Amino acid sequence: MSMDFNFLMNDIATQARQELIDGGYTQLETAEDVNEALTKEGTSLVMINSVCGCAGGIARPAALHSIHYDKRPDNLFTVFAGQDKEATAQARAIFGDDHLPSSPSFVFLKDGKMVDEIGRHEIEGHDPMSVITHIQAIFEQHCDEV
Repeated sequence: MSMDFNFLMNDIATQARQELIDGGYTQLETAEDVNEALTKEGTSLVMINSVCGCAGGIARPAALHSIHYDKRPDNLFTVFAGQDKEATAQARAIFGDDHLPSSPSFVFLKDGKMVDEIGRHEIEGHDPMSVITHIQAIFEQHCDEV
């Protein structure tokens, strides 16, 4: 039973990762990946991915659909909480003391500094369209037109 559960969870995590990669997000799997990516100049959206239901039903669809907008960040990144623990911890360290560590969540960076975030409490129990609208409002405030 335990082995079957592990195979199932690995399959779910693999699918959850691939969904965002296929949508144009760069997966950050190590602390080094995080340091290199999140300190870049420009704007970045970081999705802290998860295998929970609100990640699959709300957050990942919002991450994928929100980027179809006139204003978008320069970079799209994702770290996987619970899977890539070192990368997630490093990302949260870069986000700073004001960051509310939760997953799934979104963090918006400008020149390597957190300027906004959407926590799990703003995702869970909400419909994907309201999360998309919230993300796009952040894009509207901080991004240039493409």
